[in-house]
Amino acid sequence: MTTHDTPHPGPEHWTELLHVRLERIEGLLAPADQSTESERPAWQRRTRGEQRWAVMAALLVAVSVQWALPARLSIHPHWLLPALELVMMAALWVAHPHRRIEYRSRRLRALGLLLAAAVSLANGWSAVILVRDLLHGAEGSNAVALLTAGGGIWLTNVIAFSLWYWEWDRGGPAARALGTHQHPDFLFPQMQQEGIAPEDWEPQYMDYLYVALTNATAFSPTDTMPLSRWAKLLMSTQSTISLLTLALIVARAVGVLQ
Repeated sequence: MTTHDTPHPGPEHWTELLHVRLERIEGLLAPADQSTESERPAWQRRTRGEQRWAVMAALLVAVSVQWALPARLSIHPHWLLPALELVMMAALWVAHPHRRIEYRSRRLRALGLLLAAAVSLANGWSAVILVRDLLHGAEGSNAVALLTAGGGIWLTNVIAFSLWYWEWDRGGPAARALGTHQHPDFLFPQMQQEGIAPEDWEPQYMDYLYVALTNATAFSPTDTMPLSRWAKLLMSTQSTISLLTLALIVARAVGVLQ
């Protein structure tokens, strides 16, 4: 009987076998990756950064209202905070001149939050002074001036809270475009149901302004639900401020007219 030695596989054989197995693994993983991407929640998809014109326009309105308020309702000197807000807006524009907000920077985000804080501080001061005058009867007997000042403070309050919603939801506009957050802070209708908006739909500043406006008039969420605790706290605070401001202003204006 003749015995034949079995040749041992060489390196080329093992290399070819490895390539075959790798190709098989890639073939199995490719459909799964595609399925995961298509089934990914709307708030985790990458989208284009939003344009900045809407938020800049709202800020200009807030600054204009603050400048037009009576000096007794403003932090002295009267021009200080409005001028500071304009300087911060210019700094944001110079530091990030691109039309779309797609660049993440801690300094720019800190400056944006500081700008929102400045608007809130100026408007909060005006609201406190107005409420104090209303309670003590020191606001005068001009119902038109009272309603104008109260309406301006109420409008600026809406803009201020819309800035906070816009800046804090999922880490701000740049982070939302990257889809890095695991869970949303606000759940918009377009994020819940397919077919009612484009697949790459992403909330922009006008959507947060709408949330702030409806929350200030209805004193509760309407179509957009707050999910995180800070979002619920902010919306509750805005509703309370809006309710107290409107109630006091309208009641006093009716009393003056009578």
